[in-house]
Amino acid sequence: MFNTPTPAPYSLRVLAALLRYPDAAFRAAVPEMQQALKREAALPAARIDELCALLQRLQQADAFAVEADFVDLFDRGRGTALHLFEHIHGDSRDRGPAMVDLQQTYERAGLYLAPGELPDHLAVVLEFASTQPAREARSFLGETAHIARAIFSALQRRQSPYASVLAAVLELAGERAEPVDIAPEPGLDEAWAEPEAFGGCSSAGQSRPEQPQPIHIVRKQSAHQPGAQA
Repeated sequence: MFNTPTPAPYSLRVLAALLRYPDAAFRAAVPEMQQALKREAALPAARIDELCALLQRLQQADAFAVEADFVDLFDRGRGTALHLFEHIHGDSRDRGPAMVDLQQTYERAGLYLAPGELPDHLAVVLEFASTQPAREARSFLGETAHIARAIFSALQRRQSPYASVLAAVLELAGERAEPVDIAPEPGLDEAWAEPEAFGGCSSAGQSRPEQPQPIHIVRKQSAHQPGAQA
């Protein structure tokens, strides 16, 4: 299953759409997205069934409830945040240069973001991957697989059907959708508390202004599992 990359531009775009705000335009496109997943068949049949069921649910449920659930799930906790650098850099000064480098990667490939759109949002990452040849797309997604796995695990912990979306992302990256141990997520007030003045930013490991900033996405380090570059 994971040896030869399968071209999956339409599946990647459907996954990207699923990770954006589920507005009326999204709901109107559900039948087309279901057909695209089935026609391309880039994912295992069971995963396609899960995604089609999720699409159906999002289309048929009360629109206000669907939109509120999306905000509650992805915008009110760091464990399920869809901005990838949030999981790596948090609010440190490393995040800005990493965002610039990633945006420049997109622009070199001819992808320009809309005003206000951040390059590290997983939906943007998937859309960029959809424009690349199969091998390059898999390699690019593979660099973010450790973050996707952490989000997948957090979604599974919350018993969210959106976990199937992250599972599909992992599978298209050539990875198995297996949960990992994640630290309990702090309460909302604690997670978004303002840092003490001059206490929340670290300059450790930062490059000098004249030095290039690498794009490498790195795993977070923990006490029991050292980080490694992707």
